Amino acid sequence: MTLSEAETAVREEHIFGTKIALLDVTAAAAAVMARPADAPFAYIVTPNAQHLVQLDRGDADFRAAYDGAWLRLCDSQIVRLVARLFFARNLPLCAGSDLTAALFADHIRPDDRICVIGGDAELERRLREKYGLRNLARHAPPMGFMADPEAVRACIDFIETHPSRFVFLAVGSPRSELLACRVQARGRATGTGLCIGSSLHFITGLVPRAPLWMRRLALEWLFRLLRAPRSHARRVFVDSLPFLYIALRQRLMPGRRSGLPPEER
Repeated sequence: MTLSEAETAVREEHIFGTKIALLDVTAAAAAVMARPADAPFAYIVTPNAQHLVQLDRGDADFRAAYDGAWLRLCDSQIVRLVARLFFARNLPLCAGSDLTAALFADHIRPDDRICVIGGDAELERRLREKYGLRNLARHAPPMGFMADPEAVRACIDFIETHPSRFVFLAVGSPRSELLACRVQARGRATGTGLCIGSSLHFITGLVPRAPLWMRRLALEWLFRLLRAPRSHARRVFVDSLPFLYIALRQRLMPGRRSGLPPEER
């Protein structure tokens, strides 16, 4: 399965060990909408500090999922800030939550076919009620489903038997990315997959999002930490904080300042 010339023409910046598309929310939404509803399945990932740390640690499956993505969109103000301060790179911000909100607000219509993997009946009810969706299919895999081949197969089968223009993978990272990669590898699904974390919960009001001023000041992580310190502390201090070391290492080591692969240095 190959992407069209239009899909591969997106400008990218190779930094922090991965390629990131130079698209803001408006441009990314336009790119998604330019894909035909029945186009072969391709998916979007949204790198943040935690993802970049996981990639740097050599997670082969996660790397394969990232390399297989159609678009990698900068999800993090922290990543943008470090890229600007350390490398004078200006990465457009395209958080998965903002892209999801823009698609539902400006592009998705009630008759569009939508598939959601994850969430519960209340999330589905709110999506249908708020946006008048008439063709929404949802599948909720069990906890720990990625360790169960049958449960993974059930997710892929559901996506394939409910062909949709938009496939929202709301099962958290790295599960969403790994699942999207497997769906694409099997080569039978259609539409655009979006690995979007809690985005659907934000737009339906099930989970409050940081106020805009905190997001603009790169403090969304602090908002989440204050709301749920126990569950979010590990993500901030263990899973994400090493990103600063990665950036510093690339800044100080010749040939690795931009994260370029060896053949491009």
